[in-house]
Amino acid sequence: DEIPTVVGIFSAFGLVFSVSLFAWICCQRKSSKSNKTPPYKFVHVLKGVDIYPENLNSKKKFGADDKSEAKNKSAMPKNSLHLDLEKRDLNGNFPKTIPKIQSSPDPENLSPKHFAERKKDSVSPDSLKSIASLSSEEKQDKLGTLFFSLEYNFEKKAFVVNIKEARGLPAMDEQSMTSDPYIKMTILPEKKHKVKTRVLRKTLDPAFDETFTFYGIPYSQIQDLTLHFMILSFDRFSRDDVIGEVLIPLAGIELSEGRLLMDREIVKRNVRKSSGRGELLISLCYQSTTNTLTVVVLKARHLPKSDVSGLSDPYVKVNLYHAKKRISKKKTHVKKCTPNAVFNELFVFDIPCEGLDDISIEFLVLDSDRGSRNEVIGRLTLGSSAEGTGGEHWKEICEYPRRQIAKWHMLCDG
Repeated sequence: DEIPTVVGIFSAFGLVFSVSLFAWICCQRKSSKSNKTPPYKFVHVLKGVDIYPENLNSKKKFGADDKSEAKNKSAMPKNSLHLDLEKRDLNGNFPKTIPKIQSSPDPENLSPKHFAERKKDSVSPDSLKSIASLSSEEKQDKLGTLFFSLEYNFEKKAFVVNIKEARGLPAMDEQSMTSDPYIKMTILPEKKHKVKTRVLRKTLDPAFDETFTFYGIPYSQIQDLTLHFMILSFDRFSRDDVIGEVLIPLAGIELSEGRLLMDREIVKRNVRKSSGRGELLISLCYQSTTNTLTVVVLKARHLPKSDVSGLSDPYVKVNLYHAKKRISKKKTHVKKCTPNAVFNELFVFDIPCEGLDDISIEFLVLDSDRGSRNEVIGRLTLGSSAEGTGGEHWKEICEYPRRQIAKWHMLCDG
């Protein structure tokens, strides 16, 4: 009876010892794993950085040289990915390092990204002199570069445009020294196809990578079309800032062999002169008995072109002011593709006070643009304090009530 009891006691002690040893080994493994770099998927989800090895190998920078990429890959050690991750601080950010500039025969063509990617310590005094010789005016004139691709799908009879990225955009926000860029694209001359990209916040090198497919365009008509890219910076509190534009005539561009990669310098927009805003024919009649003002928007002529197509889609917005406060607004229909529009639309406004002393009326001629804010072509203000023909016209309707008086007026800068 004693032998089985002793065997049972030793077996129990052995089992407790084995369980304790296994628990101690598991604790040691967990503590060692906590000190190591988290796995790829955990770092990607936590930090929002795309560091999967297969994605790093498949992603190529648009317009980069394959030979230079091969040299960089061969020079990079195998454990460089872990080394970069270990350099992160507790917040997941990389420590700031001062970029080193390598001498180059043409430093003007180098973008800020290229300067940041240089790893050599040699800095040539000639390169520093050439960089310092760049004046502020030359830097301001450079509005960046737009990268895109063109393709025609013969099976679907569709024209495909891929807006890839823009580099080196100027900062439109003076406080943050950055921009909120987006791109609006129009196919000229008919302006039937208008699209725009999403807004990318606080960047001067936006990567859009957005594809737009336009169906129903025969390949024989591609040579007659022109692409117009408008690069803008979004402004929440006022009108969006125009950075520049790119105009691409498709005449001579062969798309039958496949996708064509292109890049163009962004240039300043062709701003119209204030002296050529056109004219507007307005008829007014003040009814003193009913205290109403009848406004007839008759015609517009010699309107300037609002874009490179040479054609505008004008309409007129009418605002009624009482003591500098807008109390009513109306607008006409849009007239397609014409610099000489005939509206013939009548509006009746109720005047809240006796007489027209504190009343003024504003006419805004705008170009209808689907997909973005409409651009003001010209402005006209009529009232007792207005100058020129606006003041004369207002004086006549006050002196001759119940009479319809029409006059041509020159439009001012909008």
